[in-house]
Amino acid sequence: MARLTSALFVSALLRRASVEGAFAVIARKGAAEAGAIFVRVDGLDGRQWLYAPAPQSFFDEEESGERRFVAAHRGSGEDAPAINARLEKEMRFDSDLWIVDIEDRLGRPFIEVIEDEG
Repeated sequence: MARLTSALFVSALLRRASVEGAFAVIARKGAAEAGAIFVRVDGLDGRQWLYAPAPQSFFDEEESGERRFVAAHRGSGEDAPAINARLEKEMRFDSDLWIVDIEDRLGRPFIEVIEDEG
């Protein structure tokens, strides 16, 4: 199965969030074809989350077309500097990454999140 381009995935994510009543924007536009996607969610009540692409070990060969994410950070609004520092570090490593910001009172990321068992 072919993986959706990053640009198409982000476009669908923005639409999905909008349809569900959340506000979502592209905070940083990355490589259209295959840039990594990070999703930052603000619950508008002090809660914040950051989701990062899941490590390759979470994928079976036949499922390689799907994009999955892991929670990279969960915390309060006071943790915004830690989230921003993590994103800055990721940008130094990969200049082609995308950042999508979502504001949703229910804290929904609108992506498939894999629970890290490690």
